[in-house]
Amino acid sequence: MSRIALLVFLFTTSLIFSQEKNKDFFVDANYFYGTILRHNKDISHLVKAHPYGFILGFNRKTYGNERWQQEYNYPDWGFSFVHQNANYDVLGQNYGLYGHFNFYFLKRNLFFRIGQGVAYNTNPFDLETNFKNNAYGTRLLSSTYLMLNYNKQNLFKNFGVQAGIALVHYSNGNFKAPNSSTNAFTVNIGVQYAVTDERNPEYISDSLPNKITEPIKYNFVLRGGLNESDYLNLGQHPFFVVSAFADKRVSYKSTLQLGADFFYLPFLKEEIEYLSIAFPNMGVEGDEDFKRVGVFAGHELHINKLAIVSQVGYYVYYPYDFEGRTYFRVGLKYYFSEKLFSAITLKSHGAKVEGVEFGVGIRI
Repeated sequence: MSRIALLVFLFTTSLIFSQEKNKDFFVDANYFYGTILRHNKDISHLVKAHPYGFILGFNRKTYGNERWQQEYNYPDWGFSFVHQNANYDVLGQNYGLYGHFNFYFLKRNLFFRIGQGVAYNTNPFDLETNFKNNAYGTRLLSSTYLMLNYNKQNLFKNFGVQAGIALVHYSNGNFKAPNSSTNAFTVNIGVQYAVTDERNPEYISDSLPNKITEPIKYNFVLRGGLNESDYLNLGQHPFFVVSAFADKRVSYKSTLQLGADFFYLPFLKEEIEYLSIAFPNMGVEGDEDFKRVGVFAGHELHINKLAIVSQVGYYVYYPYDFEGRTYFRVGLKYYFSEKLFSAITLKSHGAKVEGVEFGVGIRI
């Protein structure tokens, strides 16, 4: 599932930037060193040492040939390779490929990078040989990394430097238990090398109206995926979500949403039956409904045909107590046209991931 997510992301990224005319780019290489954060008590036994590794990046510059580039202060787009050594054999090593954006601030001296991709772990959970690794239940992992760096480009003969902080997250999206995941907070330092187009294009700055007049639109989305209960050996099960919501685009960058979700979650059915038999004192009867209904509010941040989705929801039909009534959804959305779109989203309850959702929808 993580591999599919990366392929879709890279495909949509290539569609977005296939028309890029300039050839300017720079490469960067960074070394990082840090610590694994104790985001929940289940991984306390895994915080034994300081992870370290390197980040390699390819970054294509933009100069405002399209409106979205001007709206976001001429960001870079590109691809990354990240190697993280946990410095602890139980966790193994991670190797990841990502698509990323760099967004600039403070006269382009500060940039924020967000990367999304897939990673390979060398030593995942195994009940017989590596039972301590409850962070990674699979070799293939979904991974996100964030980087905030101060940089000076072209200091000497196209060489530059950068330094700052980075956060690297690994998880399998609850595709297979266990999935406690890890978050490494690190400091990094690196060098850059710029390859400049002979045309040396300047930044294009047009007068762009921010206001967009658009009526309220109605959306219908079908989502699905695979996930598993935290209780081992209950098996992977498909799940389905039907979403309906209204949205209103309030600016070039932003759209607001309000809607409802219906959740069909067979993994909860298995968990309910298991708990009612194995732990009768927990008060689970075994006949509780495994379906749910929620209402949510959300936001889309538009970057050309791509959008970053964030939603917060509340279960109004909640027959079985699992991780609380509040849920969150974040992810990526790609518009094939004004009416048709696809989405890859991560549904969670706080820091606890429930599953990765793959969706298709219509906006009318």
